[in-house]
Amino acid sequence: MTEDEKKQVAAFRFGVICDLVNGVQLASGEQEQVLRDKCTRKWQIPFSNKTRISRSTMLRWMRVYKNSNGRLEALYPAARSDRGKSRALDQDTALALIQLRRELPKVTIKQLIQQMHRRRLVVPWTKLSPSTVYRLLRRHDLTGPSAMKPVDRRKFEAELPNDLWQSDVMHGCQIRVDGKNRKSYLIAIIDDHSRLITHGQFYLSENLACYLDCLEHALSKRGLPRKLYVDNGPAFRSRHLEHVTASLGIALIHAKPYQPQGKGKIERFFRTVRNDFMFSFKGRTLIELNAAFEVWLNQVYHQRQHGGTGQTPFARFTDNLKCLRPAPDNLSDHFRQRIRRTVAKDRTITLDGQLFEAPVALIGRQVELLYHNHRPDQVEVIFKQRSYGMARPVQLHVNCRVKRDKNHHTQIVSSTPVQHYRGGNLFGKER
Repeated sequence: MTEDEKKQVAAFRFGVICDLVNGVQLASGEQEQVLRDKCTRKWQIPFSNKTRISRSTMLRWMRVYKNSNGRLEALYPAARSDRGKSRALDQDTALALIQLRRELPKVTIKQLIQQMHRRRLVVPWTKLSPSTVYRLLRRHDLTGPSAMKPVDRRKFEAELPNDLWQSDVMHGCQIRVDGKNRKSYLIAIIDDHSRLITHGQFYLSENLACYLDCLEHALSKRGLPRKLYVDNGPAFRSRHLEHVTASLGIALIHAKPYQPQGKGKIERFFRTVRNDFMFSFKGRTLIELNAAFEVWLNQVYHQRQHGGTGQTPFARFTDNLKCLRPAPDNLSDHFRQRIRRTVAKDRTITLDGQLFEAPVALIGRQVELLYHNHRPDQVEVIFKQRSYGMARPVQLHVNCRVKRDKNHHTQIVSSTPVQHYRGGNLFGKER
């Protein structure tokens, strides 16, 4: 199993046991009830055809996670015993089928397959057979009348601040960027208990980089939530986001497709932004937009009594500061990109078209590089979970002066002035 696959499995396992190891003390009877509920539930387990998890397995995951002081690597799986076996459907295709079925509950399986190809939701090498699709839909109770059965929905509220955060994206107004009109996007994260906006900011895109920037600001200001409730957009389905939240001990929860009711609080906030803030905003640039939004958020929204709670969001959030988990000092390190590269024979590693030098001991080894997109020159080299420090950019003019003695020890030879050629009187006598 590759390192990336191990990370996916570890993040999934943490998602199963997160409410049992996240610091909330449960009575023995309550813990047993939670375990029984999880045992009876069907799961989509990464790289496995199984759908059930036994009580002993969950207890073992809890034990190893606690004994490692909350290290995500402790939940890495051992070597797979079913290596070489293929799955009928990959996880992305299965998820797309489930989403499309809920969108089109009345179409036949043949029509559903046609829609999958028409919308380009199937990778070229994946073959969708009616029997495979039927088994998938039946396993998720999406066949026949059950595909349209009513859902029991109930209002809920987190018990304490930072128990649950919700986040989503709102399409904003047009702004001027380099003389052109560009659409803005408001990315916001709301605390479910207090309705406080842990961070909100307008961006020029709704991609993963913008969302991670918003999330990092929220965590640094308001601490770590126990759960993060997100949509099913491409940015929220990112494996990088999944690993970031799992490494910080945050359970990442995705909203059910085509069921926006679970995001009612953040959607209600967006409606307030449109009716209150956007209606009065007169600026034209992104800087003006964010400056005005920050003033409105802190001086108006956070200080105004909320109709659902009877308190201001700021007062309700700060009433229970003792239960908040502060962000770690190395918070920024948890947001670094991870990529694997093999060190070449000349000690170089290529990253986004830039050459870096790795230690001699890692020549021919496959290493992991950790870096920020906005700081591509600062790259940390990891091999077998051990840091080898920061990789140095290749300096060709320095390498050309590196000499080695008979024991292969390197020496830097200082450059000496080149002697002018004086023979032959090519240009006549010197003056």
